[in-house]
Amino acid sequence: MPAFFFVMKLSANFRPVLLALLTASAVQAGPVAPRMLLLDGAVVGRDLVVVGERGTILRSTDDAHTWQEAAVPASATLTAVSFAHGGAQGWAVGHDALIVFTPDAGLTWQKQWQGENLTDSFLSVLALDARHVLAVGAYGLFVTTDDGGKTWVRRKVLEEDYHLNRLSQGPSGHLYLAGEHGTLLRSTDLGTTWQRIDSPYDGSFYGILPLDAHTLIAHGLRGRIYHSVNDGNTWILVPSEPHTLIATAVKLPDGAVLFAGQSRAWFIGRDDARSVSPWPAPFAAAVAQLLALPDGSILALGEAGAVRLPKP
Repeated sequence: MPAFFFVMKLSANFRPVLLALLTASAVQAGPVAPRMLLLDGAVVGRDLVVVGERGTILRSTDDAHTWQEAAVPASATLTAVSFAHGGAQGWAVGHDALIVFTPDAGLTWQKQWQGENLTDSFLSVLALDARHVLAVGAYGLFVTTDDGGKTWVRRKVLEEDYHLNRLSQGPSGHLYLAGEHGTLLRSTDLGTTWQRIDSPYDGSFYGILPLDAHTLIAHGLRGRIYHSVNDGNTWILVPSEPHTLIATAVKLPDGAVLFAGQSRAWFIGRDDARSVSPWPAPFAAAVAQLLALPDGSILALGEAGAVRLPKP
């Protein structure tokens, strides 16, 4: 598999070969090996749900040691998944303008919405609660629901049709949106309105990680990591080598921040990421998402599938 393949989540330029349409909506029997391209995941209580190529959704109840595959009523690549806080309702989004829904923590899935333009691709989804969900994607794609997905409304939050790469929410309740061409946005009213954050860089950002109510980390192309202590009003560049794409960052229970992306782009910061150093991960495949698992280990999702890693 080419090293750049996982960037389909970020650039939305890749269009997978479609498989035959699936019609079942129950979990398939028997464990499966998570060795396909996986692009995002979520911790649901003590369980895990991950999504990826060709409509793949996997679920684990034992900290990623074994996996069960859920059948999904579509075959488009799924790029992101999010669950309502403390609830069993979840949404996964992907290519072909597709949104699928689970009412039972990932056990069963159903197609909930699909846009008319099947060339549209979602890249991120954020469930604020069981009724309010936002989904964003390529070329300014932005849709919301306030009734649990019964109806979806398409909105325009940027004049430019830039790719909108990742949504996140901080402990203050503020929402953040990172995208291409230096796009950084903030919402203080749960997504009703959005304001531009002055950007320190004109290249693509792939995420904003809130560390507390005021401290943010933004990461993107060419190893760019920026640190802010005032909710993004000002930024300081955090030096990092090598200068390769950083796709994801996760705050660990001990406060350290782990970064990953293209092959061997692994960094760790133990001072709220004011500085970072390379971390010798035990494999070199590209990573699209990192999750901190309930047992203290790390799960890396990407080209190599789902890989458990020891705590740094």
